[in-house]
Amino acid sequence: MRAFRAGLLTAVTWILVLLFFGPIAWMLLTSFKTEQAAAYIPPTLFGPFTLDNYIAVFDRGMGAYLANSFIASVTSTLIVLALAIPCAYGLSIRPIAKVTDVLFFFISTRFLPIAASLIPLYFILLALGLLDNISALSWLYVAINLPIAVWMMRSFLTEVPVEIIEAAQIDGASLRTELVRVVLPIVMPGIAAVALICFIFSWNEYFLASILTSDTARTVPPFLASFVDGRGQFLAVLSAASTVAVLPVVAAGWLAQKQLVRGLAMGAVK
Repeated sequence: MRAFRAGLLTAVTWILVLLFFGPIAWMLLTSFKTEQAAAYIPPTLFGPFTLDNYIAVFDRGMGAYLANSFIASVTSTLIVLALAIPCAYGLSIRPIAKVTDVLFFFISTRFLPIAASLIPLYFILLALGLLDNISALSWLYVAINLPIAVWMMRSFLTEVPVEIIEAAQIDGASLRTELVRVVLPIVMPGIAAVALICFIFSWNEYFLASILTSDTARTVPPFLASFVDGRGQFLAVLSAASTVAVLPVVAAGWLAQKQLVRGLAMGAVK
């Protein structure tokens, strides 16, 4: 009976893996097909392969859009970490009065839909001359991701043994030394997890990037939407552009996978 359950669990796991990676594998195959082969009905698994789709997406300026997404995502993530870590430190290891109210205030900032705040944001940026500006977009991503980062970092920091901090204080460590040299190395996996999630949220954000940018600061998600227009859907070229767009996120997740798993486990276990 135990062997049957193990086999059943393995089979279900493989089915879920195939369901998850199947569309991704199909997108990758389609990116190497011609537009005619990609539009075949019924679809074919293999066909005449070509690299023209990847050449086409970069001829349309995808390199500039990738650079904008990278600048906005990395900049906003670094600023979020710089603000969230000391904030979460004060709410966990050095708690303040009514900490629950403070945490509720942070998360309540996410209650308002982005669409409801779009018109005020648009006119504020218009008055400041910051429409189609990558710096303004980065700060908006900071505002979106900061509440989540504070909540996550607090859950990681509460896992730090109090005895280690008290020992550092007895040795005369200042607040800065206590945070930088004692606490941060312990929660580094959690920081990696927060950084990766904030990076992914910023990289994938479409709504603000499509409305508040036009050319100079336009990022990858609105660029991908440009392949669907009145002439139809260019499936092969769109698949090539989508494949290129997901590579930075996949690479970041692969490089930080050990820290990410440890960090998520750290925040989940009390």
